[in-house]
Amino acid sequence: MTSSSRGLHAPALRRAAALPLAALALCASSAAQALAHAVTPGDAGYIQEIWGVHIIPFMYLGAKHMVTGYDHILFLLGVVFFLYRMKDVAIYVSIFAIGHSVTMLAGVWFGWGVNAYIVDAIIGLSVVYKALDNLGAYQRWFGVQPNTKAATLIFGLFHGTGLATKILDYQIAEDGLLPNLLAFNVGVEIGQILALAVILIVMGFWRKSPAFFRQAYTANVVMMSMGFVLVGYQIAGYFVAA
Repeated sequence: MTSSSRGLHAPALRRAAALPLAALALCASSAAQALAHAVTPGDAGYIQEIWGVHIIPFMYLGAKHMVTGYDHILFLLGVVFFLYRMKDVAIYVSIFAIGHSVTMLAGVWFGWGVNAYIVDAIIGLSVVYKALDNLGAYQRWFGVQPNTKAATLIFGLFHGTGLATKILDYQIAEDGLLPNLLAFNVGVEIGQILALAVILIVMGFWRKSPAFFRQAYTANVVMMSMGFVLVGYQIAGYFVAA
């Protein structure tokens, strides 16, 4: 069952799922402390100094980026929130991975530079979009349901562009560039699987609660709010840096 098949109702705001909402709040706190797709100073220095092919280190960096990327995790959470069959989960996550991989690899390889604040603001909007989709907002407002697969692919492209933009800032060496990028991307997908496994385990227990659908409304409202926080943070950063 996809997210488009569920509509949730406002009375659920009275109750909240403590663990999932606490996790969402922690993500919001993290968002206030760092930019999306940030590369730590240590990792940045490593990327700038190495030369040649380094498969394992780049796989590690890719996995680390994904499991610490709150924007990716929030979007993934929104995507799988109402997906109950593993087949559906695999389809949507694969679509996101394809979009993410294409623009990350192509963006770095061809040197496509995009303002990091703008692309990260769009990524914040992807979280808002998915939360509203989960709330059934588009059907109520416009009487139509957007194509969820197409939206997942499009936002996956933006997520990959955001990462490519950040990597380009650190001028990765051309020697061994393609193998290192492929290794990084493999690491990203490994990190995505690890993050997804945690999400699905938590969701599996949470869905067994009789109050799940009431609590789900609140969770998606919180998710939407965090998306707006990310957007506002990036827009403010853009004008401050200008």
